[in-house]
Amino acid sequence: MKEFNSTLPKYTDTVIIGAGLGGIGMGIGLQKAGLSDYIIIEKSTEVGGTWRDNSYPGCACDVQSHLYSYSFTDKSDWSKRYAPWNEIQGYILGTVSEYNVRPNVRFGLEVNSAVFDEKSATWTVGTMDGQTIQCRYFVLATGPLHVPQFPKIKGLESFKGKVMHSAQWDHNYDLRGKKVASIGTGGSAIQYVPEIAPEVEHIDVYQRTAAWVIPRDERPYSAASKWIFKNIPSLRRLYRSRLYFTNEMRVWPIFNETLAKGVEFLAKRFINMQVKDPETRAKLTPDYTIGCKRILISNKWYKTFNRKNVGLVTDGIQEIRENSIVDKNGVERECDTIILGTGFIVDPRGYMDKFNLKGLPGRDILVDWKDGAEAYLGNTVTGYPNMFQLVGPNSGLGHNSIIFMIEAQIHYILESMKEAKARGVDYLNVKKSAQDDFNNEIQERIKGSVWTSGCSSWYQQDDGKNFVLWPYSTLAFWRRNKNVITSHYDWVKIEAQPASSNNASASKKDTGDAISKADSKATSAKGSSAKTENPEVIA
Repeated sequence: MKEFNSTLPKYTDTVIIGAGLGGIGMGIGLQKAGLSDYIIIEKSTEVGGTWRDNSYPGCACDVQSHLYSYSFTDKSDWSKRYAPWNEIQGYILGTVSEYNVRPNVRFGLEVNSAVFDEKSATWTVGTMDGQTIQCRYFVLATGPLHVPQFPKIKGLESFKGKVMHSAQWDHNYDLRGKKVASIGTGGSAIQYVPEIAPEVEHIDVYQRTAAWVIPRDERPYSAASKWIFKNIPSLRRLYRSRLYFTNEMRVWPIFNETLAKGVEFLAKRFINMQVKDPETRAKLTPDYTIGCKRILISNKWYKTFNRKNVGLVTDGIQEIRENSIVDKNGVERECDTIILGTGFIVDPRGYMDKFNLKGLPGRDILVDWKDGAEAYLGNTVTGYPNMFQLVGPNSGLGHNSIIFMIEAQIHYILESMKEAKARGVDYLNVKKSAQDDFNNEIQERIKGSVWTSGCSSWYQQDDGKNFVLWPYSTLAFWRRNKNVITSHYDWVKIEAQPASSNNASASKKDTGDAISKADSKATSAKGSSAKTENPEVIA
C-alpha cells in the first residue's frame, strides 16, 4: 500500500482544496512565485482529480493533448491527438514529481468547513476527521466534476444485478455475455458504450435527449513528430498555438445563429453517413440548436447503433425492477447490469451542501448562493476575504482547454497576493458592486447565445440560469485576469499590537520569500495573545 501524509500542520500561508489540475497548477504557481508555504488537501489517496477517478473503457479527453496540458511543461511524446485518461494521469503524476509538489499534499482528508476570522484575518479549515489548519489564503480548486450524479429513478435501489457509475468503474466486473442497460448519453456514455458493445450480449442505451456528436481526429503522433516536438520546442509551441486558435474559432457559432446552422448542417450529414436505420437516425438527431448543450466528439458513437446487439430507448424510464427496466410505454427489458452515465453534480450548492463555509460576520456561502452561485471573474466572492476559486461560477468552457482558464486564474490570484503585500494589508474583499456588475454583464451576454435557445443542460440551474460558462473568448478572459482592478476591492489592514516574543512561528516551515505578515499570522494561529483593533480599509 502506498504511504501518504494525512497530518495537517497548525498553520500554512495558503490552503488549496483539491489535487487535480487546478490545485496542482496553483501549488506550482505559488512555488514559482517563491511562496512555498502552502498545503493541498486532497480527499483521495492520489493526485489527478477527474483523471484519477474516471477510468472507464474509452475514457479520453475531448481537448487535444498538446493543448490540454500546462503551458510551462514540455511533454512532447503524447501518443495521439486526444489522449486517453491513463496518459493524462501519467502526465499529472510526472508533473507532480518534476515540481516536487507531493510533500505539500495531504491525502485522504475531506474538507467540511472553512471559517474566516475577521479579527486575525485568517481562515480555519476543518476536515472530516477533526483536524484543523489555519491559513491566510484559501483556494477552492475542487472543480465541478468530482461528485457523481445518481439519478432518482423509482426502484433503482431494488435492482438485484450490478449497478455502477461511469466515474466509479469496476474493472474487476466482467461484462462479457451480460445484458446491459446504459442510462445517459453524455460525454462518458459516448465513449464507453462503443467500447463495451462488442463484449456484451446486448446493451440498451436509454437516451433522454440526443447529443450533437462530431468526428474526432484519432490519428497517432508518429515517431518523427515526437522527435520534432522534443528537439525543436518552438515548433511544439507553434503547434499548440495553432490548436488553441482553431478551437477558439468554435466560440463564434455560439453567438451567430447563421454559423450555428452551418455547423448543424454538417453534423446532420455526419449522422446520416454513420447510422443506417432511418428510425434510429431520427432518434439520434437532436431537436435543438447545436451548441445549446455540450458538443461531443466521437468516431464510434453513431456506428455503434448499427450493431444488432445495441438498442436505443427514448421513451423514458418508468421504473427499475429487480432484473429489468420498464419504460414509460410499459415495455419491460431484461438486464443484469446497469451503468449510469449520468455525469456529475456541477452546481456548487449541490456538492457543497454539507460544507460549512463562512466569511465575514453573517456570511454563509449556501445562504449567499441560495439563488445561484456567483463570483467576480469566477475568482472571488464578496464577503469571503482572501478566498479564491479555480473554475468558479461562469468560468467554464465548452469549446477550448480549461487549463488555459486555470492558468489565467492562477496568475490573477498571484497578482492579488502581490498587491496585498505591496499595500501592506491583511486581506482583500471584492466589492459587492463589482461582483453584481460583472454577473449582470455575464447574464446579459448569455441571453443572446445558443445556450438560451431552448434546451436544458447541465450548464443551467433549475430556473434556467447559466452559472457554468464563460460567454466570451478565452482571450477576453485572459485579458481580464491579467491585472487586478484594485478599485474593485476593499484592501483591509488589521491593526495589531506586537505579539509576545515567546510565540515565535517556529513550527512553520521556511517559506523563503513569503508574503509579508505570514509569520504574524502563524503566531496568531498558535494562540498568540496579540490584540486586534478595528480593521482599516485602505483605498
